[in-house]
Amino acid sequence: MIKLVRLDERMIHGQVATKWSRVLGVNRIIVADDMAANSDTMKNALMMAAPATCKVAIVTVDKAIELCNDPRSESLSILLIVASIENLLRVAKEVKGVPQINVGNYGRIAPKVDGAIRDTYSKNLYAYDSEVALLKEVMATGIPCNVQTIPDDAPVELSSVVK
Repeated sequence: MIKLVRLDERMIHGQVATKWSRVLGVNRIIVADDMAANSDTMKNALMMAAPATCKVAIVTVDKAIELCNDPRSESLSILLIVASIENLLRVAKEVKGVPQINVGNYGRIAPKVDGAIRDTYSKNLYAYDSEVALLKEVMATGIPCNVQTIPDDAPVELSSVVK
């Protein structure tokens, strides 16, 4: 079963490997990202950052949705990570049984649109108006959403950050 869906443009890194995976007690990490899934270099880098305590799959968004909706995933403890708000919305709409969405890190390194600067919503959330509209669609799914970089931080309701 999915323990948490996390929006994190860096996908697997120290915060995920050392903090989130342990606090959640997951035994699987699924990275749902088409670009990473199709790049051996990105897959290798992400695998090196992954905790040894978890099996990791770096797959396309379609494959991640398929894996998470497979009844066999119920016996697993999964952290599902997406790198974009568009993919977060797809997962929120298409994956059954998501208990919580966590917005961790987004907007610092994401590709800029026409060189424009994103607005700041929290210390680790930067978004364009079009991305905020997508986040509102995510919240409209009814899945509890918070902004929390690491487990030690107090979670903040996404609706109080993105209005």
